[in-house]
Amino acid sequence: MKLDLMVMTVHPDDAELGAGGTIAKYVAAGKKVGIVDLTQGELGTRGTAETRRQEAARAAEILGVQVRENLGLRDGFFANDEESQRVIIRAIRKYQPEIVITNALDDRHPDHGRASKLVNDALFLSGLRRIETEENGQVQEAFRPRLQLQLIQDKYIQPDIILDITDFWEKKEQSILAYTTQFNASSDDDEPQTYISNPTFMESTRGRAAEFGRNIQVQYAEGFTARKLLGVQDLFQLI
Repeated sequence: MKLDLMVMTVHPDDAELGAGGTIAKYVAAGKKVGIVDLTQGELGTRGTAETRRQEAARAAEILGVQVRENLGLRDGFFANDEESQRVIIRAIRKYQPEIVITNALDDRHPDHGRASKLVNDALFLSGLRRIETEENGQVQEAFRPRLQLQLIQDKYIQPDIILDITDFWEKKEQSILAYTTQFNASSDDDEPQTYISNPTFMESTRGRAAEFGRNIQVQYAEGFTARKLLGVQDLFQLI
């Protein structure tokens, strides 16, 4: 299946937290949207790889994405090497997305910045025809998406582009809260409380969306960074 938009991030729940509104917005617009998780998030303090898998499936259903796939790289220990790059190249060539959104360039969690660099390098290599890959026994064609954007996650980064998600904030929030082991944990929960399980974390997530929204005079928005200068064909389409 060829995708219009693919969110390729390292942990299940990264896509929802950083781009859940964007995903829902383009699904509603009839675009083909998919999420590809690099790892199962198996090193997380709360939950297990299996509960994360179940939660990711529920979140994908809420958002209405056409595809959700997990590449099975090692959480916390993946490397930006040929083996990992080839795994990502195969996924890029399989889905041929026009736009890819990946993790923040730099963030509190070290996996985020490393994943962003890994995906960026693999996206370039995916366009080189002399790198051969196969999917189900078939040789894949070289392919490079026309645009890559990065999330803004825990650490504030000045965005290069801001997208209005006001009409889709509720769906974004529902998709995040589908990760019941990770967010809004009750005080009598048997597992350890974490930075993200505290209910105040969701308040800060809403505050970030409101802050970005205020910059373009809407209620809620998501911000992204770009590694290259962005061009437009119509100035009148800008907010």
